[in-house]
Amino acid sequence: MRLVSLNLNGIRSASSKGLLAWVETVQADCMGVQEVKAQAQDLSPSHTVLDGMHGHFHFAQKKGYSGVGMYTRHTPSAVITGIGVPEFDDEGRYVEVRHDTPERKLSVISCYFPSGSSSEERQQAKFRFIDAIYPHLMALKAEREFILVGDVNIAHREADLKNWKGNLKNSGFLPEERAWMTRLLDPAEGGLVDVYRRLHPDTTDACYTWWSNRGQARAKNVGWRIDYHLATPGVAALARSASIYKGQWFSDHAPLTVDYALEL
Repeated sequence: MRLVSLNLNGIRSASSKGLLAWVETVQADCMGVQEVKAQAQDLSPSHTVLDGMHGHFHFAQKKGYSGVGMYTRHTPSAVITGIGVPEFDDEGRYVEVRHDTPERKLSVISCYFPSGSSSEERQQAKFRFIDAIYPHLMALKAEREFILVGDVNIAHREADLKNWKGNLKNSGFLPEERAWMTRLLDPAEGGLVDVYRRLHPDTTDACYTWWSNRGQARAKNVGWRIDYHLATPGVAALARSASIYKGQWFSDHAPLTVDYALEL
């Protein structure tokens, strides 16, 4: 299974920059997208089906805001939207596509964590979100394998961003956020696996997936690694390769692709 994650920063904007043609070259089985920034009525057939993959979406109530999607080449056994918390479900942040068989339970999830960079109010919302999604993921892990892909808006380690010293007090690299990620990935606690880091434990400058639009950040590779594949250990062990595509720019994020030795 080839699984892609990409924050689009607007599906219509990304489409105008060559997204649709690129997807046809990737031959993905599933593709999780974040920041769709559209409602159902805004999407044309070229947006709802990409290279034969049918999209399943969780749209925000607010127009032009947030929204996630999971495209899949295979017919799901179920599709779930939201985590059961109205504050965040109204913002369109979670879509789970299940590909269950009699032999196994497997979910592929696209998730968009809030950003706290715009205000202290939004930072507090981000803290509430991570507090809410943690037990949700633990309950899911107790009953099935899953891969969550998406924009987590947290750089976990110093190696995950260029200017870590200058960002110690900034949203996305706050001690509380990093501690939450550590807990999520601790085998004795959350037990999830950061798949990219499993395959590339020591990569620094080449690991970034997001760059600010200010200060020539992209040209200077002043980036952050905030897009992830987070998986239960059983499916994480099947990851064979991971790559970040920078040959074209569809948004301020780069696509993160992982190949897994499993079939849907």
